[in-house]
Amino acid sequence: MKRQFLTSKYIIVAAVVAGGLFFDACSKSFLEREPQGSLTSGTVSTKAGINELLIGAYAALDGQQQDVAAIGGGGPWEAAPSNWIYGSVAAGDAHKGSDATDQPPISLIATGQFDASNGFFNTKWKVLFDGISRVNVILSLLPDVTDMTDAEKTQVQAEGRFLRGHYYFELKKMFNKVPWVDETHIDDYKQPNNVDIWPNIEADFKYAYDNLPALQAQVGRANKWAAAAYLAKTYVYQKKWTDAKPVFDLIKEQGTTPKGTKYALTDRFEDNFDSETKNNSESVFAIQMSANNGTGQISSGNQGEMLNFPYNSPFGCCGFYQPTQDLVNSYRTDAAGLPYLDDYNTFPVKNDMKILSSAPFTPDAGNLDPRLDWTVGRRGIPFLDWGNHPGRSWVRDQDYAGPYAPKKNVYWQYNQDKYKDPNSWAPGSAINLVLIRYADVLLMAAETEAELGNLEAAQTYVNQVRTRAANPKTAVYRYTNDSNPMGGFSTTPAAKYVVANYPAGRFAAGGKDFALKAIRFERKLELAMEGQRYFDIVRWGIANAEMTKFYSYESKITTDLNGAKFIPNRNEYYPVPQRQIDLSLKSGERTLEQNQGY
Repeated sequence: MKRQFLTSKYIIVAAVVAGGLFFDACSKSFLEREPQGSLTSGTVSTKAGINELLIGAYAALDGQQQDVAAIGGGGPWEAAPSNWIYGSVAAGDAHKGSDATDQPPISLIATGQFDASNGFFNTKWKVLFDGISRVNVILSLLPDVTDMTDAEKTQVQAEGRFLRGHYYFELKKMFNKVPWVDETHIDDYKQPNNVDIWPNIEADFKYAYDNLPALQAQVGRANKWAAAAYLAKTYVYQKKWTDAKPVFDLIKEQGTTPKGTKYALTDRFEDNFDSETKNNSESVFAIQMSANNGTGQISSGNQGEMLNFPYNSPFGCCGFYQPTQDLVNSYRTDAAGLPYLDDYNTFPVKNDMKILSSAPFTPDAGNLDPRLDWTVGRRGIPFLDWGNHPGRSWVRDQDYAGPYAPKKNVYWQYNQDKYKDPNSWAPGSAINLVLIRYADVLLMAAETEAELGNLEAAQTYVNQVRTRAANPKTAVYRYTNDSNPMGGFSTTPAAKYVVANYPAGRFAAGGKDFALKAIRFERKLELAMEGQRYFDIVRWGIANAEMTKFYSYESKITTDLNGAKFIPNRNEYYPVPQRQIDLSLKSGERTLEQNQGY
């Protein structure tokens, strides 16, 4: 059953979902009608029915629910599980892209000027609570199922609680004040959001860790070690370092993929963003994407990224999610192959701003980390096998959003017949969305060790990640023939790639502050454009400093950041959507409170 588990989407859940959290109100009389063709609890309270419901709970991971508009939302990008808007654009990894008139709510998020009326937040909230509701329906029905063993019920409960833990983790890191709605609240889902839900999220992941098998029959299902990684990440977000360390130690010593192979970094960095090499040894937990699978769905591919392809290019749409110059400069390395942790913008990487594609341009000749060229499409460098990036002609408005293009979400030309999803007006692909990969785990383990004062162990973890970056297999190489990019690659690197490990004793000599600075910068390099950075800088307590520095530098390059400002004690969390507060009336009182500063 190759990947069929998660590509059989939207099967049954829409008929039984209780409506997420508050969604949009309907009249009581309407809700009390028995619609024709509806499913009763007896229909699904069987082993087969529960399994179909579980598939539906997994299907909600992609944030699309077949069409976000079906639950009163907007475009698929508003709820993209990659968090490319909320975790990367908001943090300075990327500009919104396109032009000033396109998707203006993203501009407000990019410039720190968002408020509770921004419909994007409402879409994200509803989609995540829809996933939670799907799980709660399963857990509420499970006790009445008679054709399942206790062990089978335990596994379903563990998988369901893993998924609920994921959905709540996403809500908590975005909105902070989040109500806890579980299977006991099926008939009373208007719960207050004035209690910290981290303990509940921990409990879900702990139950999943204790009860899930290490090996799953189907690759898309969560296993014991995916739950362990999420549990450890939950501890990290709460700064529970002594709780996190033993979990990371176990993952390092015993952790395995759902296929049963030992977790390890892939030799090639790019293998984490390629349909041909997905579900590899670095994939801890991933949303399974597919294309051309014969299901007849509108789209099975990664539609959350549908805007994020170069403009006026073979992809057809749409010019969003353009990496920033600040991010590109971060990949500059010194003579020893190490990053400039503080003054990287002092050594900017050459770009082709205001240079026509028909005019000559020579790319930067200085030392660079090769992860740059698997993360960012830049002029004169091979853009997978689509040819050298031509620069300005593939950019909608350079003055507005800069000269670069995203790359981690782009499929290859040679096998697009298998992995491109052409079923919508903008591209989709079968590239998995990896929610946690092993490099992320290693860097969180490094952070944990540094916080506990174990600086040598922290450096060892960081150097594992840097060793892969220095591997020649991670370099981008020039084409054998530029006029035939699908004809293969030469042995000549596309740029001057120089990367090295931190020398022995460097973290110890620099102390805890230096170690943490190096670890945090490594996360920026390794996980760039993966929707992580905003949540990282917030939990580190450096969001104001980092965003102020970024806005000051980047706003001199592009026009899209005019008026941008980070507001302390407000922008650390996104606002609880005003629509949800308005819908939360219970006995004439609102059950939801707003975050501070809004």
